[in-house]
Amino acid sequence: MQVIKYAFQQHGDDRGQLIALEEHKDIPFEIKRVYYMYDTQEGVRRGFHAHKSLEQILICIHGSCKILMDNGKEKKIVPLEKPYEGLYISNNIWREMYDFSPDAVLMVLASDYYKEEDYIRDYDEFLRFAEEA
Repeated sequence: MQVIKYAFQQHGDDRGQLIALEEHKDIPFEIKRVYYMYDTQEGVRRGFHAHKSLEQILICIHGSCKILMDNGKEKKIVPLEKPYEGLYISNNIWREMYDFSPDAVLMVLASDYYKEEDYIRDYDEFLRFAEEA
C-alpha cells in the first residue's frame, strides 16, 4: 500500500503562515465536501469505515493524531502532526483515526458529497469488497 503525504506550500513572514489549497493543483480531485473533527476525547477512535469511490485528504490543522490505513492486505499507521501536511486516502481503504492530542483539529477534504451508500462500515464486508476490487 502506497502512502501519499503531501507537503503543501507554505507562505509566511513575520505575521505568520498561510497555506492555500486549490483543487486539481494541490488536491488531486475536485473538492465537494469539507468537514473537521475537534474536541475528540482521550482514547476515542474514529472512522471505522472505507469508501467505495470517495477520495479524501486528511490534514491535522492543529495538534496531532494518527491514521491507521488498511487495504485488506497490509496496514500502515501514519502520524499527522504538521498543519502543512495532508494524507491522501483513496477509495477502498479502511481508516481509523486515533491518538488525538487534546487540541487536535482534523480537517477532511472529500471528492464527493455525503452518500451513505458509498460507506462500508463492516470490516468483514470491507475485506470481501477489497478482495473483489
